[in-house]
Amino acid sequence: METTVFNYYFDVDREGHCDTVKLFEAIGTGLHEGYASEYVMAELKRAPEPQRSDMLTLVEKYGIRVIAPGLDAVHLAERYIKNGIIPNAYRFDGVHIAAASIYRLDCVVSYNFKHINRAKTKILTAAVNHEEGYNSVVICTAKEVLDDEQEDV
Repeated sequence: METTVFNYYFDVDREGHCDTVKLFEAIGTGLHEGYASEYVMAELKRAPEPQRSDMLTLVEKYGIRVIAPGLDAVHLAERYIKNGIIPNAYRFDGVHIAAASIYRLDCVVSYNFKHINRAKTKILTAAVNHEEGYNSVVICTAKEVLDDEQEDV
């Protein structure tokens, strides 16, 4: 889970708010596993109060596991930057994707449509991951995760 997901949980005016709350609840009941990197935690800790405390509470309340990206993730994120996929100024966006790839997570849930959840990033990070020997990771919204729970008709 990327930082924007924690914001959407509390932003009732956002279109993805209800789906985000449902996803956190599904994680809390064990239907899904939730992960956030140490970089996400650092971003949450820099938020102003009361948002900071509210968002950090979600980690404990829903059992979100915190993962350490490590040097492999930093290297992979550097490849994303070098290939023009993620802007250098937003390198941590690349680390979110890289960490999920290295930890072999199913997806990165994100509402960051500028640098993460967009076609270019989805296609090109998959290509770089393949070159580096990693599987691609699905980049999606909470709604898309929840939609996968529905039976196909």
